[in-house]
Amino acid sequence: MARIGFTSAAAFMLFALSLFPAGAPAATKTAYIGGSMALTGAYSQDVAALLAGFEDYVRYVNERKSLAPWLTEKFPADVNLELLWRDDELKPAKALTIYEELKAKGMLVFRVSGSPQALALKDKLKEDSMGTTTFASGPFLLKPPGTILTYLPLYTDSLAGVADWFKENWKEARKPRVAYLTADNAMGKAIEVPEMQAYLKQIGYDFVGIQYVPVVATAPPTTQLMWLKEKGVDLALGVMILPGAQPTVKEMVRLGMGPHLEVKMTFACPNTTQVTDFAEAMGDLGVGFAAAASCPPWSDLATPGVRFANDLQNKYRQNKRVANITYEEGIIEAMTQTEALRLAMKETPFEKLTRADVLNNGFYKIRNLDTGGLASTPLTYGPGKVEGVDKVRVYQVQKGGSIVKLGLWPCRHIYTK
Repeated sequence: MARIGFTSAAAFMLFALSLFPAGAPAATKTAYIGGSMALTGAYSQDVAALLAGFEDYVRYVNERKSLAPWLTEKFPADVNLELLWRDDELKPAKALTIYEELKAKGMLVFRVSGSPQALALKDKLKEDSMGTTTFASGPFLLKPPGTILTYLPLYTDSLAGVADWFKENWKEARKPRVAYLTADNAMGKAIEVPEMQAYLKQIGYDFVGIQYVPVVATAPPTTQLMWLKEKGVDLALGVMILPGAQPTVKEMVRLGMGPHLEVKMTFACPNTTQVTDFAEAMGDLGVGFAAAASCPPWSDLATPGVRFANDLQNKYRQNKRVANITYEEGIIEAMTQTEALRLAMKETPFEKLTRADVLNNGFYKIRNLDTGGLASTPLTYGPGKVEGVDKVRVYQVQKGGSIVKLGLWPCRHIYTK
């Protein structure tokens, strides 16, 4: 048998001591985070990037026992995180099966990928006291409030923020005309609630009507845009993903529609169309597009969370960097699930934790969780408070494909009025 020499043995010991400093017990317990990921279907690129953010955040916490470089709180040294996930293929029935499987494995937190899955699971998650994160943020989350928590403004609040910005900059004597140009699915139709129209009318808009575009637009939506053009619409609001928004804006440009073109119309979407990914693909074709609740762009290194996201990729993905900005959303969700576990463990030993403990003493005790500026404001949750932020961040694509932050507008919580 080969023998380890003194020098190599000493080096090995020093390495081991560097991993487990004196007084710090080795992690002996495993806590799961993650959940259902739609890696197949229309959202696959966004969700793959989000999953990568989860993966790298888990590595970071296990190595540092820290939630983020700007936070002083420490994760328990004797608990390791492990990421558990399955591909739900955008199928609500499969998401239900995945939930039952991962719950049986002892998962105390969960995530859902999209509006159809969230709608299918909402009642079951509440019945099971399962705190759940999501990047879906339809107003159905509040009808009634369940245990699905969003770190984004609701779609209604996001687009109300755009409407506030547009109205503040309106110069004409007449009322601006607004319409919905939105995806033809549950996500896109989430803004079709009476409270949304009522708010738009309250702040001085004429509401014109609704046009639908397929979730993945296989042909330019010429008919829908011509309808808006004929109606003299000034602001079109919709909930779309990139494969719907990009062809729509390209056709707008061809028809001479845009805030800088002959027919003055602005088109806006919430985070479902991330402005960084949109601008990178569209360049000057995307000029004028407005985006609410998007993550800050990779170039925004003045924002601590963006520096953190870049640092994680530099460390763990040197040769396979993730381009999609939803990587940042993965960090937000993973951080939120991790903080819920950490807070719950302050009240109950890990071995005795239940889903209800993590929901009530974890998620519902989160106050002003600082995501380093990745979310528009720090996150706060509680029973009935599923919308973690209280402001909407609005961006616009300008000349050369540059992304300009227009500012922050209050979440109007119009769906609860």
